[in-house]
Amino acid sequence: MGKISYYTAEGLKKLRDELNYLKDVERPKASQAIADARDKGDLSENAEYDAAKEAQGLLEMKISKLEDIVANARIINESKLDTSKALIHSKVKIKNEANGKEMTYKLVSQTEADLKNGKISVDSPIGKGLLGKKAGEKAEIKVPNGTVVFEILEITRD
Repeated sequence: MGKISYYTAEGLKKLRDELNYLKDVERPKASQAIADARDKGDLSENAEYDAAKEAQGLLEMKISKLEDIVANARIINESKLDTSKALIHSKVKIKNEANGKEMTYKLVSQTEADLKNGKISVDSPIGKGLLGKKAGEKAEIKVPNGTVVFEILEITRD
């Protein structure tokens, strides 16, 4: 059994759409590629057949992983979340104590993380360090190049 992850309705729909695409479009393509390669003769010296079988194995592994994620996904009712502390789906405005730079991140599940759009995973070092903190508190977070101290300025919900 996989780890339970929390998603927005939009994030879960995206996962399900990807899973359906892999099953309904990519899986038949992989089977067809194997059949085409098999029709070309001797399988013992058929690199195309080996490549098609390997691609199918990787596809099945990806499908299996997505099925596990979707099976253990839960949609969060954001209206019932505590807004006094940083939780998944919180928007957290933080200030780096060392350089004074302010940033705003939305804490999301690992599969919804998208740094360009300000979404960081609750499983990332910064995400883990912010969880449970309240506005006004400081979070000391170990990152690959040392420890960074962030002040939590504001916590909101969309």
